[in-house]
Amino acid sequence: MAIVNRVRECRFFADEMTQQALAEAVGVTRQTIMAIEKNKYNPSLEVAFKIAHLFNKPLEEVFTYEAED
Repeated sequence: MAIVNRVRECRFFADEMTQQALAEAVGVTRQTIMAIEKNKYNPSLEVAFKIAHLFNKPLEEVFTYEAED
């Protein structure tokens, strides 16, 4: 099982928000956002909710848990 996300897509549709702007808005570093987008790091529940809330989307629309093949 793996957590996958649509953070990059959400940033694109939010007037191409930068990783830095998103990081500042949710209280993490740009490197953390970059790692989340590359699926190298899973955010804490708090950060995941903050990201979803910022984009005005339900959590499960931004982050999903999928079975690996």
